[in-house]
Amino acid sequence: MITRLEDLERVRAESRSLVTRRSLMSAGAAVVPIPGVDLVADVGLLTTLLPKISEMFQLDHEQVQKLEPHLAQQVLVMASSMGNNVIGRMVTKRVVAALLRRVGARVAAGSLAKYVPFVGSAFAATISFGAMKLVGNAHIEDCYKTALALLPASGQIAPVSTPAGGIAR
Repeated sequence: MITRLEDLERVRAESRSLVTRRSLMSAGAAVVPIPGVDLVADVGLLTTLLPKISEMFQLDHEQVQKLEPHLAQQVLVMASSMGNNVIGRMVTKRVVAALLRRVGARVAAGSLAKYVPFVGSAFAATISFGAMKLVGNAHIEDCYKTALALLPASGQIAPVSTPAGGIAR
């Protein structure tokens, strides 16, 4: 379990960098003019990316199972309350497919855009990059909030709600 806010912030930054790299890979796959290649690539990328992010935050399935029972339950309840079905659980292709359905309109538009010569591929790559960033960064923020709640009281700075519903420090 991460015990210092500094470590948590470092993991968050490293995770964002990882998401950007994988998003670029997704964009590269979207340029391929064969329908469906981008979806297969995205499922493969997310099937490895999401567990890696959870692992970096020490919230993957195995790590959560090793926590004290009350902490493990707290992690799963927090994740469920955020609508995250990845934290502390095994990530399957079915789970990833459900996540992709959330950004389905973007993914569908990107797939259809491939049929427009030249500009279509660039549009598809942009949409694929954005969808991957959206899913990856949302998972990072869910992991961050969960790990922040688990920090020992001495290492945690109490978050302050902002008028927009965000968190200020």
